[in-house]
Amino acid sequence: MGPTYPRMVAAALLALAPVALAGCGFVGGGDTAGGPATEANRAPADEAAAKSRERVQAYLDAMAAKDADAGRSQLCAPLQARFDADATGPNGDFADHFTVPQATITDVRSGPHGQEVSTAVTVAVGSRKATRALLFTVTRSGADWCITGEAPGGNSPEPAVTP
Repeated sequence: MGPTYPRMVAAALLALAPVALAGCGFVGGGDTAGGPATEANRAPADEAAAKSRERVQAYLDAMAAKDADAGRSQLCAPLQARFDADATGPNGDFADHFTVPQATITDVRSGPHGQEVSTAVTVAVGSRKATRALLFTVTRSGADWCITGEAPGGNSPEPAVTP
């Protein structure tokens, strides 16, 4: 006795399922460059870079304006206590004896502990100026983003990618 009609339909559907799913991007091969899945995967990375840049720019603006409260608000909670003790001290980011005539973000990229935002900060004391590289680390904390670290140095700007 031969297979029944419902069994033949089921067998045909099972045989065609991999072909149909591959066309939807569910089976094998991964994403194709520029396809919808690639753009969807890029969205969280783009958001992380944009939010990190915003946080660090707000901190740099606060530093230039000598607004310690605005600077503190860019930091994650664990850094805020140390910030209060160090920020306005003789070597702190918000010390009274120097100004910040220029501060520029030079690079934003993913790092091992979050987004790494490299900056070049020019500090002036009287007529003397010095530019120093600072590296900020920014991570997501709940629904928001905040600075988790600041250290001397930074990353070289990544070369521009041309299509």
